[in-house]
Amino acid sequence: MSTQLPIEKQVLPKEQPITPDQLHTEKMGLLYGFIGVLSFSLTLPVTKMVVTVLSPLSAGLGRALIAAVLAALVLLLKRVPFPTWQETKKLFLVSAGVVAGFPFFSSWAMERVPATHGAVIIALLPLATAGAAIFFSGERPTRKYWISSVIACVTILACVTILAYAISSGFGALQWADLALLGAVISAAIGYAVGGELSKTMGGWQVISWSLIFAFPFLVVPLTGPLLTDLKQATWPVWLGFGYISVISMFLGFFAWYHGLAIGGVSKVSQIQYLQPFLSIIAAWLLLSEPLTIGAVLSAVIVVLAVAKGRKASVQQKA
Repeated sequence: MSTQLPIEKQVLPKEQPITPDQLHTEKMGLLYGFIGVLSFSLTLPVTKMVVTVLSPLSAGLGRALIAAVLAALVLLLKRVPFPTWQETKKLFLVSAGVVAGFPFFSSWAMERVPATHGAVIIALLPLATAGAAIFFSGERPTRKYWISSVIACVTILACVTILAYAISSGFGALQWADLALLGAVISAAIGYAVGGELSKTMGGWQVISWSLIFAFPFLVVPLTGPLLTDLKQATWPVWLGFGYISVISMFLGFFAWYHGLAIGGVSKVSQIQYLQPFLSIIAAWLLLSEPLTIGAVLSAVIVVLAVAKGRKASVQQKA
């Protein structure tokens, strides 16, 4: 005589519903991510202004010296213990990406191309961050996410963004500055993915603080002299700009950004970066009087719309 299990035990839901607490956490992650992106959006236009006096080396890596002093004060006041060896290895990777790589590559490029030009290429950062999250954070975006991402990559490679916008701005071919900006994107993506994962256990403010401390010994000797020489020739707008990229872009902005990545997920929160090209283009228009051209806006829109198709795709965490 066969028995049949109750119907309610035979049918299992495929996905667990999102609880109010999880929804609140995700929203808070997006909010902190937005604050971080808002802090970073002025970085390219302000750097463009700073490199009119400071060299790309001073503007790109010199800001880390100022931020490292602030980081040391915070760590001392909080009496934070030294990171473990496993954390230290990851912190050096974060340091290479967001303390050295992105600032230097972006500063070098800003000496050669308009800030709006750089903002279009930086539109690839959400895609690159999600890709880095696969290797460093164990996140697995779904097919829908990657289809939209491939569309964005094809758009870039087909010159709808880089070359079309370059031609409209007076540049007729792919430049070394474009490759430098792509290097900045890759550097930041790795630093974001690794730093976001570390922030789950260390806290975002510790991640950026220790990353700056670890970079300081390698930068202080070769950079202090040239930086002081450049700053002697700086006007007050340049001083203000350098203060912004040192204190906000290089330090305080990461407090909110890494906290958002930690609680909301690297792939999910990185979608907020879709707003960054538009904010940077508007900032370049206001601060540098760069033309707000249709080509710049359309180029950013094409990339943003392509990858934003996957913004609601689910992201799984590797066991």
